[in-house]
Amino acid sequence: MTGVPASAAGGQGRPRPHAAAPAGATAVTARQAGLWNIANVLTMIRLLLVPGFVLLILQDGGYDPLWRALAWAAFAVAMITDLFDGYLARRYDLVTDFGKIADPIADKAIMGAALICLSALGDLPWWVTGVILLRELGITLLRFWVIRHGVIPASRGGKLKTLAQGTAVGLYVLVLTGPLATLRFWMMAVAVALTVLTGLDYVRQAVLLRRAGLARERRGAAGAPTGGAER
Repeated sequence: MTGVPASAAGGQGRPRPHAAAPAGATAVTARQAGLWNIANVLTMIRLLLVPGFVLLILQDGGYDPLWRALAWAAFAVAMITDLFDGYLARRYDLVTDFGKIADPIADKAIMGAALICLSALGDLPWWVTGVILLRELGITLLRFWVIRHGVIPASRGGKLKTLAQGTAVGLYVLVLTGPLATLRFWMMAVAVALTVLTGLDYVRQAVLLRRAGLARERRGAAGAPTGGAER
């Protein structure tokens, strides 16, 4: 035993104990990106709100103003969590495989449940529900169609569409009369128009993205060496 502290050994001998510190930092990052983080919890809350919303809006035949107000509160909370969970996941590096799958499912589940319930109660024409749901399903399939060529980014129009849909559907959930009922009609008209226009824009982006991807593949195939080339 030399009596010389390990920290003063001049780098000779065994590695110093504190050299393992980066592993600890990695462990912290892994915990932050675990399943039980704030972003995923908000997504789970939104999923749980879907059956709760349906039960509330359909209570007493679906036309009681108090139950409809409570259903609106559940819908509003779901929309608010939708605004924050994605932001928190990106801001604090909390993106997980669960979040990637559950977040879009939760978004479409609460909106689809609200639209179907409103149409079933006779408050909203079925064609409106059909246009919105078919657009959402179509865009999802479109993303899978071009996924090997790239990702279609969310546009400002798409975000505006989501805001318009949420506002319009929320107004329809409430029992409104007079000018407010007229307001929600025009708000829904704007939401439907944005739904169609942004859907067509996504189709355009998907076609362009696929063409560019196929062109890159053809260029890569043309530039690849032939199997008979000498080494």
